[in-house]
Amino acid sequence: MTVSKPATTPFLPEPPVHLLTPAEVRAAVPQLAALLMACVEDGAGIGFILPLSREKAEAFWESRLPALEAGEAFLMVAKDGNEIAGVVMLALAPQDNGLHRAEVAKLMVHPGHRRKGLARKLMAAIDGLALSLDRWLLVLDTVTGDRAEKLYPTCGFQKVGVIPDYAYGSHGVLDATTVFYKDLR
Repeated sequence: MTVSKPATTPFLPEPPVHLLTPAEVRAAVPQLAALLMACVEDGAGIGFILPLSREKAEAFWESRLPALEAGEAFLMVAKDGNEIAGVVMLALAPQDNGLHRAEVAKLMVHPGHRRKGLARKLMAAIDGLALSLDRWLLVLDTVTGDRAEKLYPTCGFQKVGVIPDYAYGSHGVLDATTVFYKDLR
């Protein structure tokens, strides 16, 4: 099911955050793969285990293109000049009974660009994008104990709970995940 955008003014985030078109994402796959690899090598628990090849990282971003092209997901980046320094995705719930919610996924900031407020800017931009799409309930999960677990409450997310042994981390050890939600109303 394709979810259409409401007939409102398109959401335009504040620089340095940019909402990419699917064509821009396709062109940025090499940069996005490099960002993904750097974050996984730095220990980020974002669905990948080391070693992560460039081919696998590029294939991940290419696999997101159909959802982006269908308007089922959106990708925002934070840039430093022409370099992609951070990224976050918004995936719309496709169910008829979930047209008010979306999942925040793959928040990443390159290790060389951390401590500049980019993660907060990306999260604020995701809020604006979600509201422009009439999605007011956001959900996400993160590795328990990860630096991002401390970030999300400062961005207005409420902790739901912890699921033990949820997924293997980048170094192949089972990690718990912490689930959060945010009501934008």
